[in-house]
Amino acid sequence: MMRIGHGYDVHRFAAGRRLVLGGVEIPYEEGLLGHSDADALCHALADALFGAVCLPDIGRHFPDNDPQYEGANSLELLRRCYDEVLGTGFALVNADCTIVAERPKLAPYIEAMRASVAAALGTDILSVNIKATTEEGLGIGGAGIAVHAVVLLEKIK
Repeated sequence: MMRIGHGYDVHRFAAGRRLVLGGVEIPYEEGLLGHSDADALCHALADALFGAVCLPDIGRHFPDNDPQYEGANSLELLRRCYDEVLGTGFALVNADCTIVAERPKLAPYIEAMRASVAAALGTDILSVNIKATTEEGLGIGGAGIAVHAVVLLEKIK
């Protein structure tokens, strides 16, 4: 049995914050605003995983009004989410993620993000695809970063 899940997350830019995507810190003058480290890639991927097995979204698992998650490492939250998914008897076949950002240029960091996410999920890097695109000045128009994630899971037990 196979299951597909889709996740989406978006965060606006904010001064004085680190920019973290897929657990990789990217040097940039602004970061993303959020209760945790605002890693939109990890958040979208967690929601895709949860969606595939019909579990509540990441916001219900780690509420943004709970002080214990303030500044939380989203890569660690993703690990916890995947452990919960594994507990349902499903495992990742592959993940395909698209980062939508007008700025900064992300190509130099894609492979590090793939490696980081694959390690967090305990899977081969060939099972994690990450790519980046712009919206050609449309959509969020440089105000932040959005991420779409799709996963394929298979029943393992």
